[in-house]
Amino acid sequence: MGMKRKILLLMILALVFAALPQAGHAQSALPKISIGLEQSDDPNALMPTIQILIMITILSLAPSIIIMMTSFTRLVVVFHFLRQSLSTQTVPSNQILVGLALFLTFYIMQPVIVQINNNALQPYLNKEISQQEMFKRASVPLKKFMLKQTSEKDLRLFVNLKGGEKPRTPEEVELTTLIPAFIISELTTAFKIGFLLYLPMLLIDIVVGSVLLSMGMMMLPPIMISMPFKILLFVLVDGWYLLVESLVRGF
Repeated sequence: MGMKRKILLLMILALVFAALPQAGHAQSALPKISIGLEQSDDPNALMPTIQILIMITILSLAPSIIIMMTSFTRLVVVFHFLRQSLSTQTVPSNQILVGLALFLTFYIMQPVIVQINNNALQPYLNKEISQQEMFKRASVPLKKFMLKQTSEKDLRLFVNLKGGEKPRTPEEVELTTLIPAFIISELTTAFKIGFLLYLPMLLIDIVVGSVLLSMGMMMLPPIMISMPFKILLFVLVDGWYLLVESLVRGF
């Protein structure tokens, strides 16, 4: 083992020296990065910096935007309920469930993304509209999507809690009021779907538990016997197909 380590070390050193520039050859230019603060009398010189900070802030909030303003919440909660009802513990793993929910979210939100790109992002990149107008146009398809999925009761709750002048039409509802109402509606819908997923699995647990109790096998955990039957039932009815189809059509 010691000889192998010495040989490996010698090979690494040989590669390092071979990569160094040889004498008499022109060295390649390396990029130079400098950051500094300078005074400026032109107020317009500050605008690009502010815009960059705003864009960095938006990018840092991108995960929250995906969770709070898209179909991601309902999907990932339903998938979690499904895994719990099957009693498979960590199968599928969190990474798989989140990845599946994320790609389904992109699939569901594709019409909204296309509208935002065509009506807001591209005109802004072409310098046809201002940044404020871009955000205003981008919020229109998102508000339309969220209003369609938000129950009137939840929306009325946050409108009343905010007070002040009430919006005359749903389109006049502000995003700060619409987003929490949308999240509550999504969680309510996800819990309803989770309850429906639990019912057949709970029935299998009850039957298996009753059979084991009648046979006097009280020390055997019922979950060990019921889990294969629940997986078999889910596979026989093509559960993933039915679940994903119902979730996508629900939007």
